[in-house]
Amino acid sequence: MLSVLRNPTYARLFGAQVIALIGTGLLTVALGLLAFDLAGGDAGVVMGTAMAIKMVAYVGVSPVTAALVAHLPRRPVLIGADLVRAGVAVSLPFVTDVWQIYVLIFVLQSASATFTPAFQAVIPSVLPDEREYTRALSLSRLAYDTESLVSPVLAAALLSVIGYRDLFVGTVVGFLASAALVLASTLPRIEAPTPAPFVDRVTRGVRAFWARRELRGMIGLNLAVATTTAMVIVNTVVLVQGDLGRTQTDVALLLAAYGGGSMIVALAMPGLLDRVPDRRAMLVGGAALPALLLVSAGVLEWLDGTARWAALLVLWALLGAATSAVLTPSARLLRRNSTEADRPAVFAAQFSLSHACYLLTYPLAGAMGAVIGLARVSLVLVALGVLGVAATLSWWALPRDRRRAGTPADGLAARTPGGASDER
Repeated sequence: MLSVLRNPTYARLFGAQVIALIGTGLLTVALGLLAFDLAGGDAGVVMGTAMAIKMVAYVGVSPVTAALVAHLPRRPVLIGADLVRAGVAVSLPFVTDVWQIYVLIFVLQSASATFTPAFQAVIPSVLPDEREYTRALSLSRLAYDTESLVSPVLAAALLSVIGYRDLFVGTVVGFLASAALVLASTLPRIEAPTPAPFVDRVTRGVRAFWARRELRGMIGLNLAVATTTAMVIVNTVVLVQGDLGRTQTDVALLLAAYGGGSMIVALAMPGLLDRVPDRRAMLVGGAALPALLLVSAGVLEWLDGTARWAALLVLWALLGAATSAVLTPSARLLRRNSTEADRPAVFAAQFSLSHACYLLTYPLAGAMGAVIGLARVSLVLVALGVLGVAATLSWWALPRDRRRAGTPADGLAARTPGGASDER
């Protein structure tokens, strides 16, 4: 898998991604401490609002910025987004009111909503060989999972010698280092999309999703992933410390089990996708998600004590593995169903649509979990997950698309590097 890092451009871009992720992880820890400093017992409300603002920015801003920068070279777009994020991180230690946090978080996440899909869209052009691209996707998945484990540990170590406001300095350094690595990269020249009215550019990615059944199917899987991710992210701490009465260390252990399962599948995915079609791997993972969440509801309802804890460790690891089975190959479908000119819009649409699912499931998992209990809210999320998987199955079972000349889908034909249509 590491052989893909022999490509110097990709190696620099991957380094930029990893460093920016670590900086973001440090910022998350520091932001929680800042919220407590400003709001005391209402810090949870502040963080919840900040997360909602993050999701709104991801859903609403990404297609707009993709349209605004569609004709600009990728490198200055990526560097500019990193510099904006660094500027926000510099400003956060000096805030004195909660509303200032909300404004800065919106600016920060808007820059991230610009950077992430643009970054993801340029990698297929840097690595045109599909096998190398698949290995890059697995490395990217590993980077996300590793960051979720490493950043809190690093933050804890730093907080033993510095104040929490100094963590923002680490975030600034991370974003500036990311910008420097992008600056040092020689990105391939990508053909600009055909000039079009601004509204057409904003909606191009979403229209591409609806025009191609492979992409339509991803919408259903996005929903399935969002249901289980919401349960894990929102309710793990409630489950471990509230229902089970276990320690904060056990919260980290259960989340580590989830991340470990994801990492194992990410490592195995390049070899698996050499033998198994993308969509089959994604469907298996997608179908497993509501099934595993249903088993989790049973465990929460009927098991107690050590048996419940052991079962949850296994189930969280399996949920992480199934999530990785869906997410790791998904960019291959985006690549197949786009051209270099259309790719930023398509990746931005996926970024926006997937986070729209989180915007639904996160508050649902939190609010309903507090009212009806974790076992019952799991069943609600299971129903949504089943709905998503069923939609994917129905869309992917349709006959091949009938594309008409002159429609927006014409520029989005699903082509493998060899030129043959791949409807796997």
